[in-house]
Amino acid sequence: MFNGKTILITGGTGSFGHKYTQTLLARYKPKKIIIYSRDELKQSEMQQLYHDPCMRYFIGDVRDPERMVRAMYGVDYVIHAAALKQVPAAEYNPMECIKTNINGAENVINAALDANVKKVIALSTDKAANPVNLYGATKLASDKLFVAANNMSGGHATQFSVVRYGNVVGSRGSVVPLFERLIQENTDHLPITHEGMTRFWITLQQGVDFVLKNFERMQGGEIFVPKIPSIRIVDLAKAMAPKLPIKVVGIRPGEKLHEMMCPGDMSFHTFEFPDHYVIAPAIKFFSRSNNFTSNALGEKGEQVNENFEYTSDLNPDFLSVEQIQSLNANTLLTEL
Repeated sequence: MFNGKTILITGGTGSFGHKYTQTLLARYKPKKIIIYSRDELKQSEMQQLYHDPCMRYFIGDVRDPERMVRAMYGVDYVIHAAALKQVPAAEYNPMECIKTNINGAENVINAALDANVKKVIALSTDKAANPVNLYGATKLASDKLFVAANNMSGGHATQFSVVRYGNVVGSRGSVVPLFERLIQENTDHLPITHEGMTRFWITLQQGVDFVLKNFERMQGGEIFVPKIPSIRIVDLAKAMAPKLPIKVVGIRPGEKLHEMMCPGDMSFHTFEFPDHYVIAPAIKFFSRSNNFTSNALGEKGEQVNENFEYTSDLNPDFLSVEQIQSLNANTLLTEL
C-alpha cells in the first residue's frame, strides 16, 4: 500500500524513524519519504545513510503549526513519532513536554485534516496507561486527541489511530545500551532499580512491522497493542553478563515497577485478536463505524473479560535467561 505514496515521519531521525525508513526502502517503492524533525545534525547524519531519490528532509518542529501544515501537503500517510520522552526531563520541564507532546499532537491532527492525509498513526507508550508521571500524562492526552480526531474529520476521509508499546529493546530509552556500555567499560556490577521489575520485550523491527500492518488494519479510532513476551530485568542482566553481580539502586522518580498497556478500567472497550489487542474508543463516532470487533483485514476479535489488564508482570509469556541470550541482545543494538 506504500508503493507510489508519500509518507511523512515526525521525529523521523529517532531510532524508530531510522528503522521505519530502512524498512520502507527495502520493501516498497514510495514516491516520497519525508523526515520531519528539528535537529539539523541528526538529519545530516541520516541523509548520509539514506539518500535514495525519494528521500526528503524537512527541518521543523511539531510545535510550529504553519510549518506542520506546509510539510503535510501531498502526504498520504503520517507516522507521528515526535515526542519528548525522557521521564526525569519531563518532570523538570513540564511545560516543554506539554508543548511538544500535547500541543504538537494537535498541530499534527489539524495539518493532516487540512491536507486530506489518508491515514495517521501516532506512537504511544505503556506510560500512557494509568500514568504516574508527566510524560505518561501528556501521552495519554495525545492518545485521546488522536482518537477524538476521527470525529473532527467531518467530510474528510482522514483516519487516525494509535499504536502503543513499551520501551524498544536497544533503543535510546532501553536499558540494553546502558548495560552494554557498562560491560564494555569493565564495570564491577550492573545497576537495576528493583529486583522485581519487569518489562515487555519488543525489537525495533517488530515495532516497525506492527505499525506497517496496522495501516492496513485500521478503520480509525483504535489503540493497537501488540502481544509480546515479558522479561525480568534481573534475567536480562544475567543474560548479558552472567558473571557480574547486580546492585539495586532504587526506582527513579516517575518509574513504574511493571509496564501496563491495557488498563482494567478499559476492559469493556478492549478486544483480543490473535496477535494483538485493540482498545476501542470510549466515545461514539458519528461519521464512521463504531464496531471494532473486526478490522479492515477481516480479522475477528473478542471482548476481554471484565477487569482484564495487560501488564508485563501478569503476561503469561515470559522469556527465560537462555531465551534472552538466544535472541542476542548485543546484536539488537545494530538496529539503531
